[in-house]
Amino acid sequence: MLGLRTTIYKVNDLNKAKEWYAKAFETKQYFDESFYVGFNIGGYELGLLPEEGSIKEKVDSVLSYWGVDDIHKTFQKLIELGAIEHEKPTNVGGELMVASVKDPWNNIIGIIYNPEFKIQN
Repeated sequence: MLGLRTTIYKVNDLNKAKEWYAKAFETKQYFDESFYVGFNIGGYELGLLPEEGSIKEKVDSVLSYWGVDDIHKTFQKLIELGAIEHEKPTNVGGELMVASVKDPWNNIIGIIYNPEFKIQN
């Protein structure tokens, strides 16, 4: 195993989702086609795939957490952009904090503040 490479979110309006994620992650997509939109987030791939039909309930079977420097500020920003609270910022030991929101397409976006985690090559 080489480590995590890509997290995919399915959306029923790729153009609106592309705009929303560009604002939420403060970056532009590097790959933009009708079948896939890709963002480079700190060396990891955030991908958007088109999903047919209306927004439906999505299960919490897998959560990806995106690293942040200020969990409260990031959580509030996502809420202001139209996400809804899934899990408010919570201390889970030491300085480690996690939170999550649901994007406008009902996908869960996890965020984590973990000063102990260092990316290894």
